[in-house]
Amino acid sequence: MSGEAILEVEGVSKYFGGLAALDDVSFKYRGGIMGIIGPNGAGKTTLFNVITGVYKPNRGRIIFMGRDITNLPPHRIVKMGIARTFQIPRPFSRETVLENVMASAIYGGEGLLGVEEAEREAERLLKLVGLSEKASVRAESLNIFERKLLGLARALATRPRLLLIDEIVAGLTPGEVDRMIELIKAIRGEGVEVIWMEHVVRAIVRAAERVIVLHHGRLIADGRPEEVASNPKVIEAYLGEGYVA
Repeated sequence: MSGEAILEVEGVSKYFGGLAALDDVSFKYRGGIMGIIGPNGAGKTTLFNVITGVYKPNRGRIIFMGRDITNLPPHRIVKMGIARTFQIPRPFSRETVLENVMASAIYGGEGLLGVEEAEREAERLLKLVGLSEKASVRAESLNIFERKLLGLARALATRPRLLLIDEIVAGLTPGEVDRMIELIKAIRGEGVEVIWMEHVVRAIVRAAERVIVLHHGRLIADGRPEEVASNPKVIEAYLGEGYVA
């Protein structure tokens, strides 16, 4: 991708006690679908939490659209245009699917929407993710796949420039994984930039134009999916040193 960086992660380190969850991580993201992969405990979710203001880094900076957002709280960051999903969706269970998305549309974006405008936007997004028929049911009645779709719709309702997707295909069937991949491509087609963090590598390889790999909190590879998949450091991180030998 060419042009100015949308997101810059500059020398970010995050420690929990004596453990480095992130260790001097740096990259520039200029758009498209970028995947972040790595074994369990690699620091992927910690990185998302630092970008979105949940955690403050011990060192380094986060730059979004040319602005330093390192020390901003999450609610400020989402209004600036970064939204995220969560591996375990937690909707407002007693509210309807439509009301869940409307709440994000009204309060999540940079400017407040009126109720009628928020309802129209929520209906549009539910159609996009394939939940229109569930609009009037309570969120607690949804299955795990539907809850993840709702999580996407809620994030998109904040009108983000950049969407961070957190392990959204974990626990899904192969058919559901296929549907999710096509949906993420459709979201990118609507002009939303996507950074997708995932443990299911085959899903990332099918969708991403670029992949970075974290291992023990360090960035060990960065490139096109086919390049990363054949990188000995990546193979070792996933399969062990003996496999590479």
